[in-house]
Amino acid sequence: MPEASVPQSLHAANQRLQNALQAAGRPAQAARILAVSKTKPAAMLRQAYDAGQRAFGENYLQEALEKQAQLAALDDIEWHFIGALQSNKTRDVAEHFAWVHSVEREKIARRLSDQRPPTLAPLNVCLQLNVSGEASKAGVDAEALPALAEALLGLPNLRLRGLMALPAPSDDPARQREAFRAVRVAFEGLRTRFPEAPLDTLSMGMSGDLEAAVAEGATLVRLGTAIFGSRPPVGARP
Repeated sequence: MPEASVPQSLHAANQRLQNALQAAGRPAQAARILAVSKTKPAAMLRQAYDAGQRAFGENYLQEALEKQAQLAALDDIEWHFIGALQSNKTRDVAEHFAWVHSVEREKIARRLSDQRPPTLAPLNVCLQLNVSGEASKAGVDAEALPALAEALLGLPNLRLRGLMALPAPSDDPARQREAFRAVRVAFEGLRTRFPEAPLDTLSMGMSGDLEAAVAEGATLVRLGTAIFGSRPPVGARP
């Protein structure tokens, strides 16, 4: 059976999000979709854009820069960098993105602030929380989170917006909610500790666990396959 078109899939994803918000007793505008477009061609992003999507998340820097060049005429696209962030990538991220979701070290945060062009608004940042405690997963531990947040709040060209997390995969909705609840608790702890900060974003939930994430307060859900269809196998990146 052929996959649905991008506009059809985006419509279905938005309806799914609205159903999840309604089930959680949250307002219709309480969360939005970040279309995760890694490995997908610019033409598919354009289809999603034409169907109303504006926020796009990219994991691979060079691929993202090429798409940005191809879609440069669409000046209201909101580009989010959600991939692993090493020192040699910070300048391009600081110059070409509105958001970055994967900050886990003060060194990286300082480089992003130093390299953010003064002509651009402060870079919106989510700190990546290692909520499942997996050694193989990136992210800052919950215990170290307040110190990292405090350091970032002192950087002039960054705007701390919230947390991002990638919990260990699970098909059990109860376990999904438990992990997302831990992210929300950490987020609320930061809001209490730093009331002056514009903390308003919980970037969590993907195609397989959107409902659990929304039930626990997600404001930005990262959907890839639900919108663009299946991806090439690992190692088959364009």
